[in-house]
Amino acid sequence: MSSTQPNPLTIPPELDAEMTPAVRAFVLSLLDRIAKLESRLGLNPQNSSLPPSSQHPHARPQTKKRKSKKKRGGQPGHEKHERPLIPAEDCDDVKPLKPVECRRCGAKLSGSDPEPLRHQVWELPKIKPIVVEYQRHRLTCPCCRETTCAELPVGVPQGQSGPRLMAFTALLMAYYRQSKRRTAEFLESLLGQPCCPATAVKMQNQVTAALRPLYEEAAAELPSQDHLNIDETATKQENGKAWLWTFVARMFTVFAVRPTREATALDAFPTDKFGGVVTCDRAKMYWQVGRLQWCWAHLKRDFQAIIDGGDGQAKYLGHRLRRVTCELFEHWGDYRAGRITRAALLRRMGPVRRKAERLLLRGTESASRNVRGTCRELYEHRGWLWAFLRHEGIEPTNNAGERSLRHAVIWRKLSFGTQSVGGSRFVETMLTVIESCRQQRRNVFSFVTSAVEAHLAHNSAPSLLPGV
Repeated sequence: MSSTQPNPLTIPPELDAEMTPAVRAFVLSLLDRIAKLESRLGLNPQNSSLPPSSQHPHARPQTKKRKSKKKRGGQPGHEKHERPLIPAEDCDDVKPLKPVECRRCGAKLSGSDPEPLRHQVWELPKIKPIVVEYQRHRLTCPCCRETTCAELPVGVPQGQSGPRLMAFTALLMAYYRQSKRRTAEFLESLLGQPCCPATAVKMQNQVTAALRPLYEEAAAELPSQDHLNIDETATKQENGKAWLWTFVARMFTVFAVRPTREATALDAFPTDKFGGVVTCDRAKMYWQVGRLQWCWAHLKRDFQAIIDGGDGQAKYLGHRLRRVTCELFEHWGDYRAGRITRAALLRRMGPVRRKAERLLLRGTESASRNVRGTCRELYEHRGWLWAFLRHEGIEPTNNAGERSLRHAVIWRKLSFGTQSVGGSRFVETMLTVIESCRQQRRNVFSFVTSAVEAHLAHNSAPSLLPGV
């Protein structure tokens, strides 16, 4: 294969002959910088690690799909969806309605219809906070004249907020992504619960204290896992840079806010005792683990970048690599859907693996330095491309890690990060509880309420780990 287009960022021969070595080196450095800047201009979520939200919806290429002639909305003959009626005995009130006279002649009517037409209306109850007053009497001893005041019962908070109110407030801020001020306004205007931002912060701290032992228990369990999906995203803490990490196990997830993206976060969580496989992107800090599965969804974007930014030879190589990636996903989709066995998957993936590695080896000789570097890195660590074939239960993509971050990324866009270390501990703790409850199909409100009640009563809270 030969390049179909000459590289425009080269020195013409007639000028090159007139340059001194110092001038030539300076010009070459400028051309290299121009090439890098031009390549960055063409970056988008389809050919780089830029998130989809960074691209305006109108900037995305329109799909070549014929416009349907059907009108919007439900089509004639579609299956009807309606709320089923509940039994009459389960209703809070049943109001029988009987006509008193005939609609035609006006004669008086009596009796009952054995099968009346039932119409049910759902309504919210009038929301009124439950306020319990504890009157602590202080009595004087008739013998020694010492005064003694009654203690609060076990489980009653020292403040004015009960466990369910604390749990609900914490979920408003962490799960439903409301600010402290909006949370206070919601509690006051809709629930009739007096609140201010400072009270919301106080409840946030109380919930963090109740859930923190459960968070630490889950974090301590990470090294014993056979497989983890790990990803990270930028955030802010006290107006400085920070990183939100996610560690996704099969049945629970741990989040951590740390001031760095370096591998020190990996030392603190999976730790050196971790002996499993990590699914991740190609960021260098993961390399110290040594047992990786590189995400093929990221690789597909890397191959698209080769197509978008290379010369004719590089474009041809990029198209071939993308085609191999599509074959991989096609076979993997058949396996996940149960259409083929794992033995059949391994059989099909043999030719795919050989084609991919041959193409990567060819790319190590590319005239483009970027293409050459990418292909050399992938070829030298080609074992990290196929861990999902050696270990059952591992997927070829890091979708689990990226899905777990989706809620956190939306929260970050709305809140602009946290304003204190305490706020970061609340965020990582609540995100851990929310995502783990989702994985285990547990009711997160009931779980947080139970944990707060146990904390107030100085009892053991329910574990965040399944089967514990």
